[in-house]
Amino acid sequence: MRSARRLLGSVAVAVLAASALAGCTTTRSTETTGSISPSAPLGENEWRREVEFAGQAYRANAKDTAAAVRYARALREIGQRAQAAAVLEQATIANPRSRAVLGAYGRALAEVGEYPKALDILGKAHTPDQPDWRLLSVTGAVLDQMGRHEEARRHYASALNLRPDEPSVLTNLGLSYALSRELPRAEETLRRAMARAGADPRTRQNLALVVGLQGRFEEAEQIARADLPTEEAAANVGYLRQMLAQRQDLKQDANRPAPKQARPARPGKPQKLAGSPE
Repeated sequence: MRSARRLLGSVAVAVLAASALAGCTTTRSTETTGSISPSAPLGENEWRREVEFAGQAYRANAKDTAAAVRYARALREIGQRAQAAAVLEQATIANPRSRAVLGAYGRALAEVGEYPKALDILGKAHTPDQPDWRLLSVTGAVLDQMGRHEEARRHYASALNLRPDEPSVLTNLGLSYALSRELPRAEETLRRAMARAGADPRTRQNLALVVGLQGRFEEAEQIARADLPTEEAAANVGYLRQMLAQRQDLKQDANRPAPKQARPARPGKPQKLAGSPE
């Protein structure tokens, strides 16, 4: 059921995951910007080798911004998010004006739940005279995690003005609507993201989640199957059904009137119990 939990937890965290795709993408030998290429993503074992390789370069020169960002990215990919944030914190001390380091550090802070600090760092990385759609999208993601959805959507709108129909930004916007329970709008926006070249598989899985949350389980399973084995897709939808059923039961219990309490015995003459002598 691990994959099901990943899917169902994605509305809470995938806004940040989608934003991270818009930042620097590391391969074993190069560093580029943009979404991860769907034709050649790195697997877990490759990311672990990247940690070793990038870690050596970082330790050789901890003040090298490219080495720090690359090493931190690899650490994030294997789940070492707190260590990645620590690496980038040191990099910002050595390079306090590097927008690349500040942007990466802001994302890393958001991924470990330090949203106010992440917002402050991202604000330093982004300047109005040099607008960056990636930083705008990440900032929107952080605001969404803080419950500030309207502010987040203004940032996504600005990002889309700079990068029209960018799938990672549309994914963030769709998940923003999902977080505020505007599911039809979330579905429409995620479908727009899926229609664009370069859409990440996580976008499809979040679309499946949003469709399932609207009760269309068979359709959700069909969408999920495009990227997942049949058993995992079915497990995701099954877990979603179970979660929604439990939520409905709780809702019904909350709306059910409380049972009437028996009247307290009036003082004075004792109550006669069944079977007691006259």
